[in-house]
This record gives sequence, C-alpha cells and structure tokens, in this order.
Amino acid sequence: MRKTTFFTVGPSELYFTAEMHLKEALRRQIPSMSHRGTAFQSLYRHAAGHLRELLNLPESYYILFLSSGTEAWERILQSCVEKRSCHLVNGAFSKRFAHTAKELCLETELIEAPDGSCCEPKSMLLSNDSELIALTYNETSTGAMQPASDIADLRKAFQDTLLAVDVVSATPYLTFDVEQVDSLFFSVQKGFGLPAGLGVWIVNERCLSKAVKKQEKEMSLGSYHSLPGLIEKAEGYETPETPNVLGIYLLGKIAEEMNLKGAAQIRKETEQKAAILYQAIEDCAYLAPFVKEKKWRSKTTLVAELQDVAYHKPLMDYLSSQHLEVSSGYGKYKDQHIRIANFPAHSKEQVERLADALLAFKKVEV
Repeated sequence: MRKTTFFTVGPSELYFTAEMHLKEALRRQIPSMSHRGTAFQSLYRHAAGHLRELLNLPESYYILFLSSGTEAWERILQSCVEKRSCHLVNGAFSKRFAHTAKELCLETELIEAPDGSCCEPKSMLLSNDSELIALTYNETSTGAMQPASDIADLRKAFQDTLLAVDVVSATPYLTFDVEQVDSLFFSVQKGFGLPAGLGVWIVNERCLSKAVKKQEKEMSLGSYHSLPGLIEKAEGYETPETPNVLGIYLLGKIAEEMNLKGAAQIRKETEQKAAILYQAIEDCAYLAPFVKEKKWRSKTTLVAELQDVAYHKPLMDYLSSQHLEVSSGYGKYKDQHIRIANFPAHSKEQVERLADALLAFKKVEV
C-alpha cells in the first residue's frame, strides 16, 4: 500500500529519520527518563546546542521548552508586559495572539492588514507606551510572510520596545537576523517534522530584565512557567516540571541532522520547492495564489484559493486518492482555500508529485 504524504500545515509530514530516532528512543527508554539528573541535562544541552547552531542564535539567548507555541503567547505577555502591547494582525493566528493580551486584561493596540497581506512598518504609528510589538512572521491561516526587511525596519524604528516574533510555521526557514528580535517561538510539528506536544521559546536578556522588573513590583508573571523560573532551570539544563522528554530528544536529533545539511541549503531547497508549487497553482485554471503580492507570499505554507468553492471537496478527495493530503482553508476560508505545507520533511520529488496532481485534477460536475 502506498504511503500517504502529508502536506498538511501541522501536524505535517514526519521528517524522514523521525521513525528511526523514535525507535531508538524507545529502545533506550527515553520516555521513562527522569527530568532530574545528568542524563536529561545532556539531552537538553544537545537539543539546545544544535538549535542554537541551526538558527544562528547568540549565546546570550535562552532556549526554553514549553508545551506548545500557543503557550508562548501567554508566557511572553505575562512576563514582558506590564500594561500595553502592540500587535500586527493579518490573519487568525496573529489576531489570536492579540486576543490573548486582551484576555490578560492588557491594553492592546492592533495594527491590522487585510488577509493575504502584511502590515507595512513604515506606515506604523505606535503608541509611546507600548512595551512590546508582537508580529507573526508567517501567518499560517492566509499564507502571508512578513519580509525580513520589515523586521529590520521595526527594530530600527522602535529600539527600546521589545519585539516578539511568532515563527511557528516558518522555522527553520528564517530569513531575518534573529538578533533583531527579543523573543521568538515555534512548535515542532511543522517545520521540524515531529509529533506535536513541544514548544520552543527563545528569549534574550532584555526580556528577562523586563520580567525581573515586574517581579520587583510584585506583579504576577504567572506560576511555574514564569520567565525567571524557566531561565533559572534552563541555566542548569533543566525544566521546572516534567517536560516532553521524548520530544526534546527527537528535536535534538533532527536539528543535528539539519545542521549537517546547513541552514543555507535548507532555505535554498525551500525556495525551490515553493517555486514549483506556486507555478503549479498559477497554471491551474481552478486555482490562484491567495496572496497576490509576491513579496508577501509564504515559502513554507502556501495558500491557494479556488475559483469555485464547489470543487473543494472533489479536489480534496482526488488528492487523497493519490495519497496526498493538504489542509483546507482556515476558519471562514474553509471551503474556499487549500493550504500546502512546504517543510524540510517534504522532498523535491514529493513536491513535484503534488504539483503534477494539482495539474491533473479534472473538475467534476457538482
């Protein structure tokens, strides 16, 4: 039986060596490992070290493990904002980040762009008392990716404001200099091709300093996952509570293999595969890229809109018959879009097979 290839935007296709590492982890009884002791410290150190190399992180940045990327929204806001945050919103996930701030009773400034586009930093008017700017580098719901130059412009314009970037559906494909941001976070079930259940939060000293100031004012930072508490444990390669030990082990193994290929090569291959898929979408009479401006088109989560929503189910069924799974549109776009993941786990041959299937699909009578 032919194995299905998952182009779903998360969870997605497993990295080609994930099964081998999972079997080895079970053989070594990694899931039963205590999170207190030298064995786990070595495992944490290995994963953090290879992530630092892959993402070109300075030694001054802390690498912390959470339950998910979604948890990072709350951790960042609770630890780094006393009163007011500013959010660049251009889709469902960037909007949910902003909504989390409102749920925490923070004053929340929204700068919104239409779906399928990105906010233009040069036209931003930011309130002087905003302590943090939050943006989503790659909006998974719409397939819009913020250009690296915009992040550089934000850093230059708002040097004293913390800058937090959601890179959940982009990592390890990062085109911006991570030293330009104070915090970034992601989950492993997308670009790293691993089972869900592990989030990674990366922060610098500016974030820690803000959290300590809040603490000194006797303001709440949350409970056992407060930033100072997480960092205190991380400095000894430990976590406050029992973490996803298996997930950390697997992440370290995959990051190590990605480093053998190199971040530059991963970016090159990602862009080549994206070009194949976008060309197929443009060549299909029944599809069109949802993001019209090429400068905003994601290389990792491509979104195509159907010219007739009646063909959504027939297309999904046809792709499934070819052992190819893609994601439906998100939210209000459920039957209007398809979303295609383009992660390191997807080979060029798999991408070409999907492109051929899109071109071969024949619309049926409905």
